[in-house]
Amino acid sequence: MIGYWNKPEETAAALRDGWLYTGDIGHMDQDGFFYITDRKKDMLLVNGINVYPREIEELIYQFPGVKEAAVIGRPDPRRGEQPVAYVSMDEGVVLDEHALIHFLRPKLADYKVPKRIVLIPSLPRNASGKVLKTTLRGMTS
Repeated sequence: MIGYWNKPEETAAALRDGWLYTGDIGHMDQDGFFYITDRKKDMLLVNGINVYPREIEELIYQFPGVKEAAVIGRPDPRRGEQPVAYVSMDEGVVLDEHALIHFLRPKLADYKVPKRIVLIPSLPRNASGKVLKTTLRGMTS
């Protein structure tokens, strides 16, 4: 990659000292395989602690009837950010928000439990199917 077309600021941020900084977060296992697990720009900072939305989303998907889930951060003047979950349910299933929170509490540290669950018909996606978290951030109030 030599840069982003007509975007010198983005190119300067992504290309430094010969390295491409993708913003992906991942790990390497003992066999040398790499796993991409999240995006740095999606990471939340709650009380100064890094919170990875994917960890929360994967647990929400385990709740019966959940079709889609995405977690974003809502600005909080005291804590930096608070997790907010956007959830869509399978057809005919009604979300019991309290049951979902009760399901998550023993599996997550308290600061990772979403402070708000927003039920939406479906998650906003781009043409390739990627969830548009920027759109969700615009919906958070």
